[in-house]
Amino acid sequence: MKKPAVFAAVFAATLLAMPALADDFPSAISVSGEATITAAPDLAQIDAGAASDAKTAKEASDANNSAMNKVLAALKGAGIAEKDYQTSRLSLQPQYGQNKSTGATPLVGFRASNRVTVKIRDVTKVAGIIDTLVGAGANDIGNISFEVTQASKLLDDARVQAVADARRKAEIYAKATGVTLGAPLSVTEGGAPVPLFKGRMAAAPMAAPAAVAPGEETLSVTVNVSWAIKAKE
Repeated sequence: MKKPAVFAAVFAATLLAMPALADDFPSAISVSGEATITAAPDLAQIDAGAASDAKTAKEASDANNSAMNKVLAALKGAGIAEKDYQTSRLSLQPQYGQNKSTGATPLVGFRASNRVTVKIRDVTKVAGIIDTLVGAGANDIGNISFEVTQASKLLDDARVQAVADARRKAEIYAKATGVTLGAPLSVTEGGAPVPLFKGRMAAAPMAAPAAVAPGEETLSVTVNVSWAIKAKE
């Protein structure tokens, strides 16, 4: 019969303790601030290579080695440093035909392919280098991308703007709720540069120069800021 009284006493003690616990957790307003900038890319990257078909594996491999030697020589002749191109794919695969009458898939030959990833540090030369590669025998070009290499430094101004944007929002909420902002409690950054252009082009023989538009990249930064708040005096 004494259990209800004990329960009531424990419950009352819990209620009394709650304000003390709340004092350990500072009241705050947490908001996100954003800012963006645009910048011209200063680095381009493409994949370039050659694929060769022949009846035997050796013939396909030999033909491909010869073709790639010309492609690599063209890169060197275009002023691309050896450190800026690297083999990204090398393969030798059997090729099968289709016999419609029997449904069989006989071996008809082999295909050898070799691709390199090329960094071009002067984006104004991208179209010319592509034309040079195609002229040297490259028949597999694509995965073109552009990059701003100093993105983090360029984003420093945007970081300042993002914090200012977060404070502007926090002040709106503070005014609407009848409090004032105190010191910032935490600042964390999120987001990453977003490339505006990234695509792929087939490298069939070109009668006209390759048309490549580097465009601009949009770089964005987001910050999450929490401010302590206090009642208006």
